[in-house]
Amino acid sequence: MIAAAIPSPPQGVWDLGPIPIRAYALCILTGVIVAYFWTRRRYAKLGGDPEVTVDALLVAVPAGIIGARIYHVITDHDKYFGEGKDPTQVFNITNGGLGIWGGVVLGSLAVWLLFKAKGLPLGTFAAAVAPTVPLAQAIGRLGNWFNQELYGGPSDAPWALEIYRRVDENGYSAPITGHSTGEVLATVQPTFLYELIWNLLVVVLLLVAERYWRVGGGRLFTLYVMGYTFGRFFIENIRTDAATTVFGDVRINVVVSAVVFLAATALFVWWTVQQRKTKGVTKEETK
Repeated sequence: MIAAAIPSPPQGVWDLGPIPIRAYALCILTGVIVAYFWTRRRYAKLGGDPEVTVDALLVAVPAGIIGARIYHVITDHDKYFGEGKDPTQVFNITNGGLGIWGGVVLGSLAVWLLFKAKGLPLGTFAAAVAPTVPLAQAIGRLGNWFNQELYGGPSDAPWALEIYRRVDENGYSAPITGHSTGEVLATVQPTFLYELIWNLLVVVLLLVAERYWRVGGGRLFTLYVMGYTFGRFFIENIRTDAATTVFGDVRINVVVSAVVFLAATALFVWWTVQQRKTKGVTKEETK
């Protein structure tokens, strides 16, 4: 028996005249705005110029969206290319399809180039933005809830997400843009919620590490990558949506999560060792 059924929203798109208002886009936009203001505040507290945050936002957001879309198209190319497919849908990001991996990589690269051009140290900004990114991701995951996407298999837990049949004004199936008929098609694992909660836990971890363990600079951002990929590895294994597989039937994002986690962990350990060596040398010099 499902003790806590989670209803899906009756719709994910509202028409404001000829303009469609998409909850997916609004969730992502809200996450970006929240992350921007928090990053600005944190960067100023760490001694940086808060106005630089505006420049970082202007380069990171478009680069991140492009990178996220590129990653999605590459890893789910069969949705857009081949017989009977419409390649122009590659550019239709409002219907979903953004890979966080590509977004973080290209967004980070754009910010790195910006700071290099300005002659500013990137470490302070990396520390400032570290906990704001998973918070933005948590907010953005609500967009998947409105779109009724990225869920797991049938739930035998005391909770489950209800997936409704949605139709357009002509009564044809329209899972994303349509309106709910009230008919429950399935009760499934709410993996969007699992990832949302996990991202919030990562935020807490980073704040604790920063305050009590004195983790800062690039190490704090690397800890974010470690935390996120660790959780994503397990959550990805629960999802049942169509995905590119490798090594037989392993979802590609499972592999990417594992590889990125190991790389980030190695980098974190290396930075920690180097930092301790530097502190040791400094202490010797002051004796």
